[in-house]
Amino acid sequence: MQLIPVLLASASVAHAHYNFNALIYGGTTQPAWQQVRERSDMNSHEPVLDTTLLDIRCGKDASTAYAPAIQTVAAGSSLGWVVDPSIQHPGPGLGYLAKVPAGKTAATWDGSGAVWFKVWEQGPTALNSNGGDWPTSGLTTLSFTIPKNTPSGDYIARIEHIGLHAASQKNGAQFYLSCGQITVTGGGSGSPGPLVAFPGAYSATDPGILIQIYYPVPTNYTIPGPKVWTG
Repeated sequence: MQLIPVLLASASVAHAHYNFNALIYGGTTQPAWQQVRERSDMNSHEPVLDTTLLDIRCGKDASTAYAPAIQTVAAGSSLGWVVDPSIQHPGPGLGYLAKVPAGKTAATWDGSGAVWFKVWEQGPTALNSNGGDWPTSGLTTLSFTIPKNTPSGDYIARIEHIGLHAASQKNGAQFYLSCGQITVTGGGSGSPGPLVAFPGAYSATDPGILIQIYYPVPTNYTIPGPKVWTG
């Protein structure tokens, strides 16, 4: 009997895919794919399943699918993302930044190397036989704050939501993610870290990626990736 909720949940949301296609800043929603790099699966909204693929960085074929514009964002302010159509799976939300190196801009750099640091994460508020209570469920926007002490300059911003409804098998977790191009102004002198690479930051067997969230009900949940840098 305990397997029934798992089977029903998997069947009902099997095709409930979503993506992040636009930035929101200062109360203004930008046009789709203007500052967000356009993934080749933008119409099907497919997730990334394999953490070893380059696609885990910015989405399918998107690391060098440079967007035409760069969004200016003040350090200490909130950067939002449009979810199309909405988050339809249980799982955590995560936000990362990567500082663009000298000689490049946010519109000309692929985000390679151990350059990514986490600035936001949101896990479950409760774990139960329904898959847990996740604050991200059903949302049509996600947002995170650019730490006040983030040094000024160009960055790639990475938003991610991990669907865990089928994560009880290897490569079953679904990674929904996009990269946006931003310029941080009014920043500080912080030293962001720990720094990780994509691919490389996650393993298919990490406890927050390979997990049965329905039964037996887990006693805790570990969000993948490095610790959050708060500045």
